[in-house]
Amino acid sequence: MSNTQLNLNVRKTTAAASIVDIHGEVNGFAEEALMAAYNQASSGGVRAIILNFSGLEYMNSSGIGLLVTLLIRVNRQKQRLLVYGLSDHYQQIFELTRLNEAIGIHQSEAEALAAVRM
Repeated sequence: MSNTQLNLNVRKTTAAASIVDIHGEVNGFAEEALMAAYNQASSGGVRAIILNFSGLEYMNSSGIGLLVTLLIRVNRQKQRLLVYGLSDHYQQIFELTRLNEAIGIHQSEAEALAAVRM
């Protein structure tokens, strides 16, 4: 039973980075859509995948697990995973789970793209 309210939009912003705009809920039902978006975003020699969480409505522990799975895939491809648009609540969750140590957290799209160029 697929019961997810999730829309993902992939944007190739530079030769080095793609952005995945997340709108809706990230939970256990989001795996197929999230991995398909990653595959689309990572094509063409992209060095960084940036997740835009400004449209995130809800993420549960299964969603956090999917982010860990995505992080492993990104690391295997020698890419970087960055995020922006996290609410204060989800920033705290990233800190509690220590995801902030493995995923670059930024305040804006411009800041995340600047980090890719470094």
